[in-house]
Amino acid sequence: MDGVRVGLGGPTLFLGLTYLGIGSLAWQANVSLGLVLMSTVLMWAGPAQVIFLAALINGLALPAIALSITLSSVRLLPMCVSLLPFLRGANGSRWHTLYMSHFIAVTAWVESIRRLPDMPLHGRVPYFLGLSHTLFFGALIACAVGYFLAGLLAPAMAAGLLFVTPVYFTIALVRNARNTIDWFALGFGFALAPIVPHFVGAGFDLLVLGVTGGTAAWWLQRWRRKSGRAAS
Repeated sequence: MDGVRVGLGGPTLFLGLTYLGIGSLAWQANVSLGLVLMSTVLMWAGPAQVIFLAALINGLALPAIALSITLSSVRLLPMCVSLLPFLRGANGSRWHTLYMSHFIAVTAWVESIRRLPDMPLHGRVPYFLGLSHTLFFGALIACAVGYFLAGLLAPAMAAGLLFVTPVYFTIALVRNARNTIDWFALGFGFALAPIVPHFVGAGFDLLVLGVTGGTAAWWLQRWRRKSGRAAS
């Protein structure tokens, strides 16, 4: 129940605002409600769904759409790598682990990576499933509501709602920063964010940004400890 309680607070509210925008965008793209809800179930990634809807509007071929969505979803790989060890250790079933990995997206990752390490082993999976399913069904409801309210939302407002989740993600990262290396990683990330997309193709920029910024933060922290400038 702890995961459901946390999910019903701010996380579902902010994610719901994003999916109001996605539902509105689907209506404007003349995509059926069933299709956009199915895309939510199968993709479970707001940016990938925006790419999907934009590609349908522009009449792209299905292989091109699939490739674009795949590249966009590469950013979720580091989240799975960092979170799954906490969940896999709590349940030995490979299929159960694969099922849980489908629900590792930005909002669920932010709230889980902060809480799971301090939880007892037996409470991690129930917490994650409660949180992720609350977010999942909340997003489906918000998407349907946004679809039916689309005629009342200006396109600029619908587009602005899509920006809510990245803002929440950034605020949550700052809130979760506990150690010096966390602040180093955030600092490198913010500094490199305007630069990396100019050198890396779409879909890989966030992955490269995260690996580069995180590695730089790790090396800087290591240098400070070796030089005696940080507490052991």
